[in-house]
Amino acid sequence: MTDRDADFTAYLEARQGRLLRTAYLLTGDQNQAEDLLQTSMAKLYLAWDKVRDRGSIDGYARRIMVNENNSAWRRPWRRRERVTDFSAEGAPAGTPIRDEYDEGVGDEVWRIVQTLPRRARAVVVLRYYEQLTEAETAEVLGVSVGTVKSQNSRAMAALRERTPESLRPGREEER
Repeated sequence: MTDRDADFTAYLEARQGRLLRTAYLLTGDQNQAEDLLQTSMAKLYLAWDKVRDRGSIDGYARRIMVNENNSAWRRPWRRRERVTDFSAEGAPAGTPIRDEYDEGVGDEVWRIVQTLPRRARAVVVLRYYEQLTEAETAEVLGVSVGTVKSQNSRAMAALRERTPESLRPGREEER
């Protein structure tokens, strides 16, 4: 195994879980998330030697995933695909990736996030799940900071409107 392969393998082993969760939050479907991550990691591997700043690999990987997710919606074959009831592993299609610390509330919240338009969902995932700043989010998405702010504002308004009272902050004592 070359140093390049060893470096990439170590990165993938360390970050695969988090990157898969990000892919799931972008796509809303486990099977699509796995496809998105696989395609994105193949592209990252091809560009591995070009990444000079190893500290920026996560940002580069996120950028690839967002771009791939956006590009997937433009492909004509994607519009012809049909989701079946079961995946190859036997789990129901669309079964969410479970966070071991989630008590069920996170799944409900992310189901509501999935109702947002693709770009707004990407902003929410990058800002609140990946905890990027507005400037970092703008860089990953290739847009201005103002666009991130307006997308985030619209997304938060839509989420406030769509979120049931039982999931709103300050309601923990009622659960």
